[in-house]
Amino acid sequence: MKILVRGTNWIGDAVMTIPALRELRRIFPSAEISLHTRKWAKGIFQDASFINEIIAFDKSGSKIKDSLVQSKQIKKRNFDLSILFTNSFESALVYKLANIPRRFGYAKEGRSFLLTDSVAMPDWKNQRHEVFYYLNLVAEIENSYFQRKTILENAPNVNLEISEERKAEARTILEKNGVDLSKKIVALGVGSTNSRAKRWQTESYAKLNDLLQNESDCNVILVGAFDEIEVSDKVLNKSEKKPIILTGKTDLSEAVAVLSEIDLLISNDMGLAHVAPAVGTKTLVIFGPTNEKTTQPLGSEIIRKNVDCAPCMLRDCPIDHRCMTQISPSEVFEKARKMLVI
Repeated sequence: MKILVRGTNWIGDAVMTIPALRELRRIFPSAEISLHTRKWAKGIFQDASFINEIIAFDKSGSKIKDSLVQSKQIKKRNFDLSILFTNSFESALVYKLANIPRRFGYAKEGRSFLLTDSVAMPDWKNQRHEVFYYLNLVAEIENSYFQRKTILENAPNVNLEISEERKAEARTILEKNGVDLSKKIVALGVGSTNSRAKRWQTESYAKLNDLLQNESDCNVILVGAFDEIEVSDKVLNKSEKKPIILTGKTDLSEAVAVLSEIDLLISNDMGLAHVAPAVGTKTLVIFGPTNEKTTQPLGSEIIRKNVDCAPCMLRDCPIDHRCMTQISPSEVFEKARKMLVI
């Protein structure tokens, strides 16, 4: 059995597919499972034991060209079964053109005719955690092939393996950037690439940094992608005791490994907030406009305020950003101190 899985397009979503991928491996223990995904996802899945390989691709800007190129490459591999975690018409077209005999995916974007097994959207979609959205697809496969549905009976397992070699490289990165490995390390994820409304105030992060360094004698590092350098610099400039900037200095693979070697991540609702608990690191997420019931990183703790307008799911706050401004640095620090057992 050769199985192809179309991976998701965001870091957080990719982590939330891990339980489904683990269950797919459980029901097909001897299958060759390939993950078809964007190149950046190698940084998350390169040590994963539940897949055999990663088939990575980049977007060229032309959907038609991308679809034809990808379908031609995939067709040569003679896959027996595919599952689409993405909801796009384009991804279903690629697998149809590749002549994969069985194609499971949700009935979205008018693409049902491209799928052999079109799965109805679950009525609980906005009430249950997003991991169950992906698990439900694998449950449909289990039911079709084995006439049973045991998958949704198991607790989701989001654990992600990181090799000892990558962990050693992460410690080297930390040391080279001035981190004292004899002290506790707290990372702050101060950005969010797809929503400004998700961001806690830079002055609040700066005050939190000062509290962590002055009262708890911690290393504080700032982590994030290249396009989050600007917001990290704002936190740096507003801090009395300067944190160490790693934002934009690591690729995703290195960032994932670094998160596995720290003591605590405190961040906005962002991709790395899902990665940290998956690699076994304590994680505290500051929630504002998004819905923690469906997207709270599994294994994390959260801080949020019950304001009337949240969760609004907006990318920019049209009023006073009260869901975030009501959260104080001292409140976050006290919770962090308990998590660090300082």
